[in-house]
Amino acid sequence: MTSNFKASIDHQALVALIRKCTCLKELKLIHGNLFRTGSIHDILLASKLIESSAISMTGHMEYANVIFSQTHHPNTFMWNTMIRGYSVSECPIQAFSLYQQMLVRGFPPNSFTFGFVLKACCRLLGLQEGKQVHTQTVKAGLDYELPVTNGLVRLYVSCGEVETGRVLFDEMPNKDSISWSVIVTGYAQNGQPRQALALFREMQAANVEIDCFSLASILGVCGDMGALELGKWLHSYIDRKLVKIDVALGTSLVDMYSKCGALQDAFRVFQSIDEKDVMAWSTMIGGFAIHGSGKEALEVFAEMKKRKVRPSPVTFTSVLSACSHSGLIEEGRRNFNSMQRDYRIEPQIEHYGCMVDLYCRAGLVAVAHEFIIAMPIEPNAVLWRTLLAACKLHGKTELGEEVSQKILELEPQSAQNYVLVSNVYASQGKWSRVSKIRSLMKNKKAQKSHGWSSIEVNFIVHEFVMGDESHPETGKIYQMLDKMSRKLKQEAYVASTGDVLHDIDDEEKEHALGLHSERLALAYGLLHISKGSQIRIVKNLRVCGDCHSAIKLISKVYKRAITIRDRVRFHHFSEGICSCRDYW
Repeated sequence: MTSNFKASIDHQALVALIRKCTCLKELKLIHGNLFRTGSIHDILLASKLIESSAISMTGHMEYANVIFSQTHHPNTFMWNTMIRGYSVSECPIQAFSLYQQMLVRGFPPNSFTFGFVLKACCRLLGLQEGKQVHTQTVKAGLDYELPVTNGLVRLYVSCGEVETGRVLFDEMPNKDSISWSVIVTGYAQNGQPRQALALFREMQAANVEIDCFSLASILGVCGDMGALELGKWLHSYIDRKLVKIDVALGTSLVDMYSKCGALQDAFRVFQSIDEKDVMAWSTMIGGFAIHGSGKEALEVFAEMKKRKVRPSPVTFTSVLSACSHSGLIEEGRRNFNSMQRDYRIEPQIEHYGCMVDLYCRAGLVAVAHEFIIAMPIEPNAVLWRTLLAACKLHGKTELGEEVSQKILELEPQSAQNYVLVSNVYASQGKWSRVSKIRSLMKNKKAQKSHGWSSIEVNFIVHEFVMGDESHPETGKIYQMLDKMSRKLKQEAYVASTGDVLHDIDDEEKEHALGLHSERLALAYGLLHISKGSQIRIVKNLRVCGDCHSAIKLISKVYKRAITIRDRVRFHHFSEGICSCRDYW
């Protein structure tokens, strides 16, 4: 009995020793000792060796595989440990391969096996392999085990099948915080922010704790939707729960505040981040850029370089965008040239796009055209669209005709191109050509992206499209629109009808402009957001020139601060002036 007790003590000591290993060298010494004494055949000790090299120290799957292959009768724990290690390694495909070997050799998988192999399928975006595993979970009767259902939901949302994931989520008999986090994040990452927000509210109602990954995802949704109230609530939640704001979470907060128009709050959070990485710096520079604060963006960039943080291609995109929105031509040229010269960063299409935008905004249409022609890479339709918009604005009719043809040749299925070309002809009053382009668009079956505008009131995001009558308060909204229109006329406002793509009289055009989605959202905001509070609107397309002029005047007449974030940048309206100074 004494010898058995002593053996047990030695056994426990060896397990503890393996767990304390901090490097592969130490583990190899123990492995060698076990091999010499014959203890390597002890299943528990071999399991701990594999676990230490595959999971605890990570990055040593090759060595873990050596130990595993030397084990004559590996148990399920060993198989699971190896599959788990490969699932988070640089070769997740090995996890699936090992899982198949496990089945061939007659080892029954358990819920942990399925959880680990599904994680590998997610990383591989292997939907078909994942569906095979799903079928096997059902056959094994484990499809409702929590690690399995969480893995299945993650698989489907990772591969873009969010609704399938949602069905599985709704059918789960038990849900934990991971379950909620996976489906909420899945909606957010698959471009369905409204569904993400709706589910997040359900998550709150169920009193489910929110992890850091979910917080970052929902903050991203708040930024995309301009949901500042909810974003601020999340920030206060982080503070209340004493969640450590590391660089990743801090950067998410900076991005959220920037996209919601709260630039000072974004900068305050940015300054509080202790160890800023290149993404944190780039996000703050990008925040200043979309607000047209080019000088501040360049100051942050200068500080970044001073702190010896090496800029990335994303950083330069933000810097060049800041120069473009603020008309800083020489600064833009200097930074563009600095990319290759000082940092050996080869300019990509987005950097060339920023330069074209810079020249076009400044009215240097010929320079922009020459720049595109001289590019060492093939210009895409985005660059040509930027040039065409500048041709329209600055009356470069001949070049506009040439560019129009090039755009339609490059992307014959894109409705956006037909709309832009139609705009050019409409501004010139060439209605027969507008009709021809519209017919061509119809023949090509190009679907136009509908514009929408959203506004957050009392934590709820309301969305409007042009001429929208679906809102429960449509009657009140249209009454407010009429009041807004009358006040504008009292101020001698004349609508700019040049961009309305129909050959109709000016009165009908003016009526059509008055029903644009941003005006509906603004009317709703005037009805429900108290005086003294800012009205914040998000629009998915570029705000039109007439709405821009009208909202400037509305900010003066109603004495309201109004912020609109469109596809291009922020517009802060106050006392009849816009922060863009009409440079947009």
